[in-house]
Amino acid sequence: MKRFASANWKGSGKEGNGTNTTQSGVLNNTQYSFNSRFAEGIGTNPEELVAAAHAGCFTMKLSFVIGAAGFTPENIDTKCTITLGDGAITSSHLEVTATIPGMDAEKFAECAADAKANCPISKLLNTEIIMDASLV
Repeated sequence: MKRFASANWKGSGKEGNGTNTTQSGVLNNTQYSFNSRFAEGIGTNPEELVAAAHAGCFTMKLSFVIGAAGFTPENIDTKCTITLGDGAITSSHLEVTATIPGMDAEKFAECAADAKANCPISKLLNTEIIMDASLV
């Protein structure tokens, strides 16, 4: 399987602007700029897209791991915060809460650790991955 996205940039790094487009069309010439990345400008930015990818990938992997353990998740919510500092992504922080009937906290922690270590985006990232996981 292969997936693609593309970017276009016009102008200098600070004054220019660009667009991102994804194969699915979910992003279609979606604007990004210096201000959307480093300030509070309108548009997306690479770190936000990495956060979305990591949250989505981890959450789906966790669902598969929980299923393999014999449980069915009722709900899994994951927030991912990407930290950018000194020109590099310095951490990815996953905050996950889940409702899984019949599963105890110890088994959930084991499943969450497995998903954190083995989701494809976790494997891709060359940074510290922090996780807070709890059953609700």
